[in-house]
Amino acid sequence: MWTIMKERVSALYPEMVRWRRHLHQYPELSYREDSTSSFVADKLKEFGIEAKTGIGGYGVTALIHSGQPGPTVALRADMDALPIQDDKSCSYASKVPGVMHACGHDGHTAALLGAAKVLVETKERWKGSVKLIFQPAEEVAPGGAKAMIEDGVLDGVDEIFGVHLWTPLSAGIVATRSGPFMASVDDFDLEIRGRGGHGGLPHETVDSLIVAAHLAVNLQTVVSRSLNPIRPGVVTLATLQAGSNSYNVIPDRAVLKGTVRTFDADSRKLARERVETIIRDTCSMFGAEYTLTYKVGYPPVVNTPAETERVLAAAAAVLGPDAVQEAEMTMPAEDFSHYLERIPGCFLFVGAGGEGASYPHHHPLFDLKEEAMAQAALVLLSAAMSRTIDLPKIEQEQE
Repeated sequence: MWTIMKERVSALYPEMVRWRRHLHQYPELSYREDSTSSFVADKLKEFGIEAKTGIGGYGVTALIHSGQPGPTVALRADMDALPIQDDKSCSYASKVPGVMHACGHDGHTAALLGAAKVLVETKERWKGSVKLIFQPAEEVAPGGAKAMIEDGVLDGVDEIFGVHLWTPLSAGIVATRSGPFMASVDDFDLEIRGRGGHGGLPHETVDSLIVAAHLAVNLQTVVSRSLNPIRPGVVTLATLQAGSNSYNVIPDRAVLKGTVRTFDADSRKLARERVETIIRDTCSMFGAEYTLTYKVGYPPVVNTPAETERVLAAAAAVLGPDAVQEAEMTMPAEDFSHYLERIPGCFLFVGAGGEGASYPHHHPLFDLKEEAMAQAALVLLSAAMSRTIDLPKIEQEQE
């Protein structure tokens, strides 16, 4: 059976490349995926799959029945792009100024479309049902997953799987881990208000820049002195803006932006409490006022053990045991976590790095090894079928 699946995916690969390159040329930002949604729905219709649109915004879903009893497994791909100018010189570079698929979501969409077509063509060879989830707005909180769940996308679904094409891994490698895998993400905006004045008369001012400088240091103690050192966490201050192009004007206002990432609920709660306390007390110490907006984002991605073990065994069966690795915990976040808070499942990285694909995600020169889309499609197919197929038989067939 897997020989047939691999042959189908291989034959479909040139078409997957065309789909991905079309999407790459016409990217759409989060919450604006109108044309992308239509493209996906039209392709599903071509395959003979009835799609539902407008789920949780621009989300697209479809249910494929095998005709044989079995579980309902959901497969998810995200569709949105980023506000980044595409600086690549290639035939499929973005044609939309300032917007780019700089994270690989175009490849995720193409891979799931490929898996969908193979599922339809091989319905007599698998059991149960597969729900396709093409999700908008992964990049911007509150995220498309939450809205799609509120619209009932998980109703009747037993488990869910998703993949992320990941250039830090070489093409051909699949990696994930049981339990906490990707971090939660919370962001904060802070405005400090002091009293500006002459640089030669600092005693008459409340220097917002000095307050900000102290906070840049003090906030690092959240991780180094408050969180349990065996539980990973990070507090990053990414923006500090204060003053004008002057040598002798003390600014009355400073703006800071930062992110807080952890892997468990207790650490997440404590980190927020400490960030709020340190900001309050540091500003009070210098006599400054402030406004803090703390934005609660995605929870951590926590893979369930049974589903993780099973999908890795299935991936090893179809791609070979050397292709599967246990991943390290990683600080980037993913709103796939919302699905996993409700039903069992697993999120995996599929390696997409190599020559010509060495720039990091969210970089203006980002690209991926397109053959990784075929591997991603096979991982999705193996995930969909892993619960109803005898994996030792898969291994024997491969040999």
